[in-house]
Amino acid sequence: NTLVMYMGDNGFQWGEHGLIDKRTAYEASIRVPLLGVCPGKWKPGTVLESVVANIDIGPTCLAAAGVKIPDNMDGQSILDLAAGDLDASKWRKNLLYEYYWEYNFPQTPTTFALRSDRYKFIQYHGIWDIDELYDLQADPEEKHNLIFDPNQKDRIQQMRTDLHQLLAEADAARVPFSEKRNMGQNLRLKTGSESADFPPELLRHKNAKD
Repeated sequence: NTLVMYMGDNGFQWGEHGLIDKRTAYEASIRVPLLGVCPGKWKPGTVLESVVANIDIGPTCLAAAGVKIPDNMDGQSILDLAAGDLDASKWRKNLLYEYYWEYNFPQTPTTFALRSDRYKFIQYHGIWDIDELYDLQADPEEKHNLIFDPNQKDRIQQMRTDLHQLLAEADAARVPFSEKRNMGQNLRLKTGSESADFPPELLRHKNAKD
């Protein structure tokens, strides 16, 4: 009658997308293994295709112990979902990802993302860069950004609306900041590679007055 859950802390990028870090919304960063054993409740070999997150661990443990889950607690119990007693259509449709820019790690901007079981929408804040949309089913390595695909226009708008709705519910307007202790260690190598070209989609070809 013991529930055992084992999971990774976070992913890490070792060159994926040309990055070395964990502070992004890409799968290499946010996706981690999660294993669970619950004799008498979960059937061995069960695989969940629904979007499950680390915020679901606490509620799951409380539910297994028969303790009421506080209303102000993030996450949902997967106890019944993993047992097949909860219709997957009643589970969350999207998961919110939030990362706020830190002085000691300036290479990653404030990042908000919405991940469903198939699509991921990423929006950057505080930096002039291109947002991203990926079809995780067709493009699991997130190599083909669909943000400018006209066939995805409605999906992008809906996911952007849903993203801002979840951010509002999470009170994300209270942008936190970490205490600055020094000038940081992230310095650009003088003999390093040249800066990347500015995204052509964000270039204006005529003066605004013309």
